[in-house]
Amino acid sequence: MDHTSTVHPEVAGSLMLAMIGSSHAPLLLLDGGLKVVAASDSFCHIFQLDPAAMAGQALDTLGSGEWGEPQLAVRLRATAAGGAPLVSYEFGLDRRGGKPRQLVLNAQKLDYADNDNVRLMLAAADVTDARLSEKLKEDLLRDKNILLQELQHRVANSLQIIASVLMQSARRVQSEETRGHLHDAHNRVMSIAALQQQLATSTLDQVELRAYFTDLCRSIGTSMIRDHNQLSIEVSTDDASAAADLSVSLGLIVTELVINALKHAFPEQRPGIIKVGYASQGDDWSLSVTDDGIGMPGVAAPPLTGLGTSIIEALARKLSATVVISDADPGTKVTIAHQDDVALESPAPLAA
Repeated sequence: MDHTSTVHPEVAGSLMLAMIGSSHAPLLLLDGGLKVVAASDSFCHIFQLDPAAMAGQALDTLGSGEWGEPQLAVRLRATAAGGAPLVSYEFGLDRRGGKPRQLVLNAQKLDYADNDNVRLMLAAADVTDARLSEKLKEDLLRDKNILLQELQHRVANSLQIIASVLMQSARRVQSEETRGHLHDAHNRVMSIAALQQQLATSTLDQVELRAYFTDLCRSIGTSMIRDHNQLSIEVSTDDASAAADLSVSLGLIVTELVINALKHAFPEQRPGIIKVGYASQGDDWSLSVTDDGIGMPGVAAPPLTGLGTSIIEALARKLSATVVISDADPGTKVTIAHQDDVALESPAPLAA
């Protein structure tokens, strides 16, 4: 025995009208010619339409004709003819005497027993406030980015002025020791100025590290290397990018390690190369600075401590990174590495 039952079209139609009429969502039931069969009270209330006059009205004549967008009619007719449902269609509703509203429309052809009468269910969601909130957020973020970039430019310019003052002071002092300290301060300030300038020209969220380290090392080399045929700095990184705060810390570490190598690894005009390397995998990364200079000091000449060491140790702790100093044979290699599954070790002392 066949137990399949079919709902009579008139019964199905009555049920549908009852459901729409009692719905709290803004719904329209349209026929194949895009005329209103039924509308929910919510739809009439939200869009200020007369419920008594809705039945039989063409969609494009509702209100003052604000629903008569040609593209919307084309999409709805295609859905009524058996095409794809209308999904997340953004529609600007401009009512006469009312504020413009931004709607998201969804419509689909209903499948029930009455094949001779096409029915479309159209649902409207008002997203005006959400879109305004998104625009406000985007405007605030854009303004913030502009202000931050301007601040970074001003900081970089101020640092360059400070570096110039330090260099002028170094030329005037008689003490070689004082002159050396002023030159060190000048080199650090110029490197940080280059670091800030690089950040100002990059996106504020992510900094491309290859260009960042390259520009930074070029600035250090310009201020500290007299003969670039004798000493050079090479940068080798993967295609990694880093958040702005991480890139600042990495840049400061590179600055200190490269300055340290230039000061100590190549005495008596010894030629050589300093190599800066960076590699990352997920959240793990490794930064290294390697020179082919005179190498690590022996037991009789232990590494000194100073400002450079303090800066690197503090930055390593901040980044939860380990510091490893090894013999590069010839020269010295300093590696700063961050791994989530490795406990933080005490940084080894560096030459200042």
